[in-house]
Order: sequence, then C-alpha cells, then structure tokens
Amino acid sequence: MASWNSVPLEVLYNVLGWLAFVSWSISFYPQVILNFRRKSVVGLNFDFVVLNLTKHSSYLIYNASMFFSSAVQRQYHHRYGKNEMIPVAANDVAFSTHAVLLTAFTLFQISIYDRGNQKVSKTAIAIVSVAWLSVAVCVFVVGIPKHSWLWLVSCFNGLQVAMTVTKYIPQAVMNFRRKSTIGFSIGNILLDLFGGLTNYGQMAVQSIDQHSWVNFYGNIGKTLLSLVSIFFDILFIVQHYVLYPSRKEVFYPNFDVEEPRDIEGR
Repeated sequence: MASWNSVPLEVLYNVLGWLAFVSWSISFYPQVILNFRRKSVVGLNFDFVVLNLTKHSSYLIYNASMFFSSAVQRQYHHRYGKNEMIPVAANDVAFSTHAVLLTAFTLFQISIYDRGNQKVSKTAIAIVSVAWLSVAVCVFVVGIPKHSWLWLVSCFNGLQVAMTVTKYIPQAVMNFRRKSTIGFSIGNILLDLFGGLTNYGQMAVQSIDQHSWVNFYGNIGKTLLSLVSIFFDILFIVQHYVLYPSRKEVFYPNFDVEEPRDIEGR
C-alpha cells in the first residue's frame, strides 16, 4: 500500500484539502442567505440549480465509492499500481455530502419564494433525464454483470464532469441577457474560486510526494472539476465587477427586477 514519504507534505495535503472543503462548503451559503433576505429567487437560474444537484449527487456516489469500497480500491491499484494512493480524501466525501444537502435546500427555496416568471427549462429536464438514464445503463448492462466497479464509479465521475461543464452555462447566459448579476451571489463564486485553487494545490502536493502524476489523470473528474470551475468563476467575476457592475440592491417587499428568461429564451 502507498504511504507518504514526507510528513510535512502530508500535513500540507490535509490542510489544503480541508481548506478546499471549508471554502467550497461555505460558498453555498451566500446564495441561500441572499434568497432568504430577498424572499425571492429571481435572478438565480433554476437550470443551474437542477444541473448542480445532479452534478453533486453523482460526485458523492463516486467519492464515497472510491473512499469506502475495498473492491473499487483493489481495481484502482490493479490498474494504476499498488504504490499509488487513492485519489479521494475524506474532505472530498464530506464536501460532496454537504453539497447535495445545500443544493437540495436551495431547490426548496425555489419552491417557496417569489420566482417571477422563471421556471426550469425543458432543456435542463431533458439533460438530467438523459444523464441518469445513461448511468442506469452503465450500472445494469455493464457494471453489475461484469463487476467492473472502478469503471462504474468512473461513469459517475464522468457524469459530474459533464454536469460541471453544463451547469454554469445557463447562469452565464442569463447574466448576459439581463446585463445584470443581481440575484446571483458573487460571494459563492469567490469562495468557489478559492476552493478550486486549494483543491489543485492538494493534488499537486500528493503528486510531488509520490513522484507521480497519476493522481491527476487517475481522478480526471476532480482535475476537470477544478479547471472548469475556475474558468467559469473568473467569467462570473468579470461579469459582476467589469461588465455589469451594479449599485447595492435595497431589499423591499416588492422590488423591481427585470424578469429573466430561462435557457430556452422564454
């Protein structure tokens, strides 16, 4: 079994991992608090939230399986070598669990607060349906019959990567159409960016200690997750501070906000 060569690097790895966990976990709360204060979810794209729930659910299945399942770990070591460390840490499992709960709570807020004329688009519903149907095929046609557990959990990892790429697009398009980011919390984005950077740092520390970069391509989902998140975080920061800067919003029971359209342009 693989072990750490350097105690300081092991400590740094854990510190960076839990910093990413704290930052990513806290990043959910600015949007939740903003929704609560405004008693409105106008400006928050519902497609983003629905796709995000699918993303985090699939990522939780991957992380939990990789971290707890001895069968998955055996197949991982058989493929990448017994000296390679499992590319999922406890903070990954903790983050995924928290993310699923907070995203589900945000959906609950959408159901009870003022939505204007916004709704989940048919496109988003179709994407989610196809995604879970594809995973079901992987589970029952290949994964279970052939006991290909590593391949199977990698399917969930691939799904979360696809959802990560897809989920940001509706919000970015909505901001562009409205020429405003009001209703979408920038605090979420700043914390998400910090989490992505510390996550990359954690992976780099493990690779340096092990003198191997298998950690990056052995868990390509985690690598792409950070890369895509950082790209869109920078895009949202540019939209908020450069392209569509706005005065501080004053919260009234009935405030005037331009009603946004969904991903299909309605």
